[in-house]
Amino acid sequence: MCGIAGFWTGESDLGKSNNLAVLSAMADAIAHRGPDAEGVWQDKSSGVGLAHRRLSVIDLSEAGAQPMLSSSGRYVLVYNGEIYNHRELRVELESSVNAPSWRGRSDTETLLATIEAVGIEVALSKTCGMFSLALWDCADQSLTLARDRIGEKPLYYGTCGNTLLFGSELKALKAHPAFESVVDRASVGAYLQFGYVPYPHSIYKGIKKLPPGHMISFCNQNEVAVSKAWWSLESASTHYMEGAGTDSFEVLVRSTEATLLEVVDSQMISDVPLGVFLSGGIDSSLVAALMCKTSRGSVHSFSIGFGESRFNEAEHAKAVARHLGTKHTEFLVNTKDVLGLIDRLPHIYDEPFSDSSQLPTILLSKLARQHVTVALTGDGGDEMFGGYNRHVSGPTLWKWIRRVPAPIKAAGATLAANLQSSMTGGRAELSSRLAVRFGFPVTAVDRLGKFASAARQSVDSNSFYRNIVCIFSEPSAWMVEPTQAKSILDTFHVSDRKFTLAEQWMMLDTLSYLPDDILVKVDRASMSMSLETRAPFLDKRIIEAAWKLPISSKISDGRGKRILREVLWRHVPQALVERPKQGFAIPIDEWLRGDLKEWADDMLSPSSIRECGLLRPSMVGSLWEDHCAGRVNAGQQLWTILMLQVWMYENILPDTLVRH
Repeated sequence: MCGIAGFWTGESDLGKSNNLAVLSAMADAIAHRGPDAEGVWQDKSSGVGLAHRRLSVIDLSEAGAQPMLSSSGRYVLVYNGEIYNHRELRVELESSVNAPSWRGRSDTETLLATIEAVGIEVALSKTCGMFSLALWDCADQSLTLARDRIGEKPLYYGTCGNTLLFGSELKALKAHPAFESVVDRASVGAYLQFGYVPYPHSIYKGIKKLPPGHMISFCNQNEVAVSKAWWSLESASTHYMEGAGTDSFEVLVRSTEATLLEVVDSQMISDVPLGVFLSGGIDSSLVAALMCKTSRGSVHSFSIGFGESRFNEAEHAKAVARHLGTKHTEFLVNTKDVLGLIDRLPHIYDEPFSDSSQLPTILLSKLARQHVTVALTGDGGDEMFGGYNRHVSGPTLWKWIRRVPAPIKAAGATLAANLQSSMTGGRAELSSRLAVRFGFPVTAVDRLGKFASAARQSVDSNSFYRNIVCIFSEPSAWMVEPTQAKSILDTFHVSDRKFTLAEQWMMLDTLSYLPDDILVKVDRASMSMSLETRAPFLDKRIIEAAWKLPISSKISDGRGKRILREVLWRHVPQALVERPKQGFAIPIDEWLRGDLKEWADDMLSPSSIRECGLLRPSMVGSLWEDHCAGRVNAGQQLWTILMLQVWMYENILPDTLVRH
């Protein structure tokens, strides 16, 4: 796992002696992504420079160093990721006499040789892996950027003045003297709605994120190029569904287990120590179980928990680890640990980002990195196999809601809001017990008001989904200058009617929430600790297998991930993992009323809000007052505002430090 960066300068900058120093500065800015080595390369005649930071995982020798030149000298590649089927690709190249004289055994060399043999688009289609890359074609004098199918690895790009910049993280682009730190207020609006800045936007004007499964080519540094999809989830899933058979559920379980075993085994290839994140839930427990089945030695597992019992999954993880026989390490989080991280969040994430589970994810990554360099995760299991409550209950709920008269919806929203506000403080444990009694997540009551409000406001299934996942349903009302960037949710359309509503929402989650929230959270957290994470459920082979399955094998009898449960029960007793879905939630509501209150008071004060200049102080003040008084549980909304404020103080306001 690595970090990449680079630029393409204008004619006036050609051959400047400080270009190598600038490349080195861009690489240094993301040294955490690759602490083992640095490499830079430039073509003075074209003004192109490439930089790379290396975290050595496969082929630790210099033969795997980057930037890497192809055997013919035509291509130069910087690449961040892992190609899990690179050995098979080597065999394929050798059988077609297209293989070069191999210098080493790195997947980078395999990818570069495949690109030279069949072209970049065909080469990418052959891969099973995660990556972002930049490829300079010396013959055509063109630069191509590309990103993996689901968006596991990040890639930013944009033109500043007369220079094209790109990199794994925004901090690499900011290290270039041409970078301009101008906030895109439309992106702020989108951030308030979702808690992240959705692709293709970034928080800065002129800088974009390359969408997952896309590539973009430039013939000069000022070209207004348009990205194109080299892989499409909608097209691929339609194709996979058309190829589905009529096998029995038992046959599907066996074939799914076989595919999962194959993928997990391929993702355990490493020349450095490797482990697994283990929450004790379905997905991570299954990954851990399959690792134990294929590993020649003991598997090291890691978990994290909280003092608050309704948020603590550490005991469940420990029970699974004990059954599997993993070498298990756990860490319990307290508010002192959180306070120590807040200053670092704007630097780690570069953009405002408000998934509060970022905090335990960073601490979990720190814990794992003390023992291993690579960790497998259960990310993607919910999106591929229907694991979220909106997949399971949402379609039925929507069918009922759309028939309910508006006055009744409004009354229901008011009742739900009142019930939610009553479940604060000591009554939170009661709400947890009620949720478990009826088979809902322990944090379900916290979301009652949101679901009721979504039901009242929605006019169709798409708007219902949007209102469920949004944080601020009307972000413009909170902004000094109301404006909002569009996201994939504004343009999403499933043309094939064979998709059920649950499948449409699974696809939407895979296109938006997964790459922009879940994968951003894990990538930045883990790479800040120089830890590589791998997600077997997002492997091309699993995506294909999952979308060939009938929806009844994923969602049945009011529960999701039916087939994953069946596979898991062959390795772990059902009683150890069968409980309401909890997620990686943290007690942010209580923390903001407790140990984090003094910090939040300062950051949410009218003077602080006015100083940052994005939000309306009166709106923020009223929400904060209601939360502190226990009239509402607005932790998620307040954390979203706080992360915007902290980011502004760190990145935009000159000579101003985040205050406590």
